[in-house]
Amino acid sequence: MERPGPARLHRGMTTLHVTDESTTTPPPAGTVLVTGATGKTGRRVAEGLRALGVAVRAASRAGAPSFDWNVPDSWNAALDGAGAAYVCYSPDLAVPGAPEVVAGFARHATEAGLSRLVLLSGRGEAEAQRAEAAVRAEFPAATVVRAAWFSQNFSESFFADAIREGTVATPSGDVPEPFVDVRDIADVAVAALTAPGHEGRVHEVTGPELLTLREAVGLVAAATGRDVRFVGLTPAEHRDGLAAAGVDPGMAALLDHLFTQVLDGRNASTTPDVERVLGRPARRFADYVREAAATGAWG
Repeated sequence: MERPGPARLHRGMTTLHVTDESTTTPPPAGTVLVTGATGKTGRRVAEGLRALGVAVRAASRAGAPSFDWNVPDSWNAALDGAGAAYVCYSPDLAVPGAPEVVAGFARHATEAGLSRLVLLSGRGEAEAQRAEAAVRAEFPAATVVRAAWFSQNFSESFFADAIREGTVATPSGDVPEPFVDVRDIADVAVAALTAPGHEGRVHEVTGPELLTLREAVGLVAAATGRDVRFVGLTPAEHRDGLAAAGVDPGMAALLDHLFTQVLDGRNASTTPDVERVLGRPARRFADYVREAAATGAWG
């Protein structure tokens, strides 16, 4: 589940395996458009595709051609000549208006003749699943990669600074969540973009175990040797803290939604989809933490 925040850690893709789908085959003719190509999943999807010899068009506002979710006229140039697309909507599919935007993009992709489209979605988010349905109405063969909370939110997003400062304070500290490594998300997306058998399917990707935020922070503290504590907040305290920190109201509303609704226990289960698609187990959170700590992700 993508969450806002600057990228801080870079790691490469792993070797791709596909089990019950089919062996990896060349993607459809043309370039693969990767939206969110500088983000946590997008840049790893681009790396994985390039490792397979696939031409990638990395979409961004600063790219050539420029791509902007708020400017539909920019979509056609990005889609021109592409055979497939990875769709990672920013800031999140849960924000108001997102389903309409991604459905519009899917309609443009259909008109441009793309044969594959992979949509990154959020697990347990009603608005995100409305976006999935809207995309499929325009592009029936779309593949949905529905992800749990990203492990890398602890090193590449809003938890990273809090860990460096020694205190992570949020609601929902004791709600179990199957944190998923973004490298697994990217590998599943690459499989869906380059191998047959994924059309029209939903891959719900999670890590292999359930951990609470409190337990996850404890694992980071142990791996780094830092004195990092978790402080549980009420939803009202969390909202007040976001306001006091000057967080943009729209972003604050999104974070409040995520911590008080998505992290309410509805996602407290794992799935076998990572292993089913890739032929290997999903990465454990403890392994991610150990590897991230070794790179100096927390300073």
